[in-house]
Amino acid sequence: MSDPLSTLRSSVDRLAAVVRPLDEVAITDRAYPSEWTIADVLSHLGSGAVIAQRRLDDALAGSPTPDDFNPGVWDEWNAKAPRTKVDDGLAADGAFVARLEAVAPGERDRFKTPMGPLELDWDAFVGMRLNEHLLHEWDVMVSVDPAATLAADGTALVVDNLELIGRFTAKPNGDPRTITVGTTDPHRSFAVTIEPGTITFAPVSSAEQPDLSMPAESFVRLVYGRLDPDHTPRSVVGDAAALHQLRAVFPGP
Repeated sequence: MSDPLSTLRSSVDRLAAVVRPLDEVAITDRAYPSEWTIADVLSHLGSGAVIAQRRLDDALAGSPTPDDFNPGVWDEWNAKAPRTKVDDGLAADGAFVARLEAVAPGERDRFKTPMGPLELDWDAFVGMRLNEHLLHEWDVMVSVDPAATLAADGTALVVDNLELIGRFTAKPNGDPRTITVGTTDPHRSFAVTIEPGTITFAPVSSAEQPDLSMPAESFVRLVYGRLDPDHTPRSVVGDAAALHQLRAVFPGP
């Protein structure tokens, strides 16, 4: 199996290959979610890359990142024209993954950076960027091909890295129950317990007769709020009411 950094590099390269040839009209086409254009997705990835690279460099230098850094970056990127968002977004995206690749093994071992109440080590830091990038790659790809799915190499890693997003973005919705989900490609099992005011989300050892069965890429998109009826493959089978409830539980970040 590929490691997160090489898989992130592949996602960056695939996205660039699709976006670079697009003309001025195409980059203003709707992406996913529908309120974003392709240029907006690239702006989001680009500004995120600038912020993450600053956090990386500050952490390696033992310096805190200023509290006002992120808002300044967002203001700058929000003001860009669509073509500039795309061109600068691709450049920043590529520059950040190249910076990650240049970090020496010893520095990776010592790396720590705070993020809200969490402290991320190297694997968690790269993994969070991979999660985000894989989903935003799909946000663009699906605007070009409505049948697009998440890339298999990224899915194989991200499906095992869903607990954080599953815990922090889930919203209790519907009757209390536990919904089990079994995935293919790769095979995994998960249990989502819905209770008044709280959600418990965790992998489980097995679910022989899960409430829902689906490809792993579909489950990743479900947890990220991207498995609406128009983008649900026929291979998602099982309890339709459970699927409807999980769509409400996981509205996306």
